[in-house]
Amino acid sequence: MRFERMLPHQIRHAIAENTPVALALGVMEYHGEHMAVGMDLLAVTEILTRLEAEMDLVILPPFAYGAASYAVAGPEGTGSMDIDASRISALAEDMFFALLRIGFRNIHGIIHHQSENFTAGMPTDLAFKFAARRALFRYLQETRGEGWWGDNAMADYYAEHATGSDPFNWIKIHPLMGPEVTAHYPFDHAGAGETALMMALAPDVVEAARMAQNTAWYTSSASEATPELGAKGVSLIMAEIRKRLS
Repeated sequence: MRFERMLPHQIRHAIAENTPVALALGVMEYHGEHMAVGMDLLAVTEILTRLEAEMDLVILPPFAYGAASYAVAGPEGTGSMDIDASRISALAEDMFFALLRIGFRNIHGIIHHQSENFTAGMPTDLAFKFAARRALFRYLQETRGEGWWGDNAMADYYAEHATGSDPFNWIKIHPLMGPEVTAHYPFDHAGAGETALMMALAPDVVEAARMAQNTAWYTSSASEATPELGAKGVSLIMAEIRKRLS
């Protein structure tokens, strides 16, 4: 269900059922001459749309304005937009804090951009990871008071931590394509992997005839993309995200 279309009684039901709440995180970035600049965001939103049809899920309005960087291409005439990660983090913290105040305890941010080294992190995902931690500490201190962690009521914290039920699991940030996917599907930028994914998820944003206009090394494999390869990627991603949300 789309959060912006929910009535209060539906929100209260989602809270009571601990329904997963998903936030698509993305950037606007040049993906060659043959593909839309919103590829990174579309990959997430299209997957969430498919998951929404098969499971209880609250989908938040997507966040599109991440820190793309200009490492791939400058902004002039390409569509790339690079937003300062510190400003993103401040906004994200308030967003997460607001979601916690509403009552959600099963919040998931999902990102595709620059997520090949997700453990080390890149500006956009790090901004949201940092924001999530700050929002959690802020919320816990405001609702439980100073010294909340040292209180005897938290004596089972380490046991809860081991089972993944501690408060710091209320907000999680995930890559769209984790190791389970990339072991079997190409991770690239505007190459065969991403192009095929869009052929399967949103074919209207790929113009194969324009591949000949590409000159960058990272687009050299784009011509190898097929809808069948993309369908394989979709299946792998769906399985992984389904597991993470459950």
